[in-house]
Amino acid sequence: MSGLASFMLLLGKKVGGCDIVSNEYVEKLRCDGAIIEDGNAATTVGNYELVVYTDAIRGDDRVLQEADALNKKILSRGQFLYEVSRGFKKVIAVSGCHGKTTVTAMLAHAFSFVGLPFTVHVGGRDKDFGNFHTQGLDYFITEACEYKKNFLLLKPDIAVVLNSDPDHLECYGSAENLLAAYRRFVGLAEISVTPYNDEVAGDITFGYDKRAHFSAEGIICKKGFYSFTVCEEGKPLGKIRLNVYGKHNVLNALAVVAVARAEGAPFEKIAAGIENFKGVERRFEKLGRVNGALCIADYAHHPDEIKATLAAVRKITEKRLFVVFQPHTYSRTKNLFKSFVKVLSPLKNLLIYRTFAAREYFDDEGSALTLSQSVKRSVYGDDPADLIDFISRAGAGDSVIFLGAGDIYGLAKDVVNSMNNY
Repeated sequence: MSGLASFMLLLGKKVGGCDIVSNEYVEKLRCDGAIIEDGNAATTVGNYELVVYTDAIRGDDRVLQEADALNKKILSRGQFLYEVSRGFKKVIAVSGCHGKTTVTAMLAHAFSFVGLPFTVHVGGRDKDFGNFHTQGLDYFITEACEYKKNFLLLKPDIAVVLNSDPDHLECYGSAENLLAAYRRFVGLAEISVTPYNDEVAGDITFGYDKRAHFSAEGIICKKGFYSFTVCEEGKPLGKIRLNVYGKHNVLNALAVVAVARAEGAPFEKIAAGIENFKGVERRFEKLGRVNGALCIADYAHHPDEIKATLAAVRKITEKRLFVVFQPHTYSRTKNLFKSFVKVLSPLKNLLIYRTFAAREYFDDEGSALTLSQSVKRSVYGDDPADLIDFISRAGAGDSVIFLGAGDIYGLAKDVVNSMNNY
């Protein structure tokens, strides 16, 4: 939401809003001229023509009710994103259960080096561009979230599906319904980019298989960073040396190459842009060291994401690996329970932290405690003191990684800082 608000300010619009907590996003908007009120205070909805709300807001929200009583135009964030996208010549929408933020930001760096005029809207904070950046209005590069079928509101020129793994099943009812939605999404676009051999078949494919339109060969890993040769239709284009951790970013880079090449961009400049990409906040972000142990935060909150992130951190861990995982929503944990147990059970040092409920009510079947009881070697925690006690066992040569999309990130930063200043 803050990225869209920044764009409206750039267009000279009067922008206001409310939030229950103040953070750096809120403070930046205030500095840029937005009027941000405390979510618990009286609002001034009457001063605005349009009210935009996120899916985290319930229908009985006081501000929404006030807007409705005043007959204001009301749009969901997804609907508003579509309206914003209509102001650009071309829309590139990036979807998938995981990887959206990284690929969206990586695309922005590629387009910047190529010199294609673009505006990017990122669901995280790119280390150079933040969550919103503009270098022109020809291309709108944005994440397309599948939650509540929001991505089907967009009309992209290029639709990217990074993966079609089951998620948000509380919205779709089944993996089959989710897959059908992805297929509808690619059908909305003139060009679609999808993984090779995925159940969502696209016009352009990427993957490790040489039969993909864009593939990687000669993959080398040095201290967690990967380099490889990109092949287009089986013919080598050139090398890319990533400056972000993890083999999964090889596939993310291939998706970026596929999109940029579809727009006629030269490979050398695409590669330079990808190599300039330094990552996104909360994506394998180094927080510092405690007792000599490297502490990292990552947004992974789906079993497949966790698997990929653990593979990446093992590449740079000399001794023991300590993992803190915070489940994100009761429904996701419940729907993917067996997968979570499978990916977490091999870990020798694991703390499962209390669930970040987000928009949901308590459900014991999907709670962090229930998950911990099913992962035999894990311990459960629900207080920052539990985090401190767990991390204190790590030492030089070990790694500590905090996984989750909830408030574990802020807790991790606070704990690491407090332990360094103790």
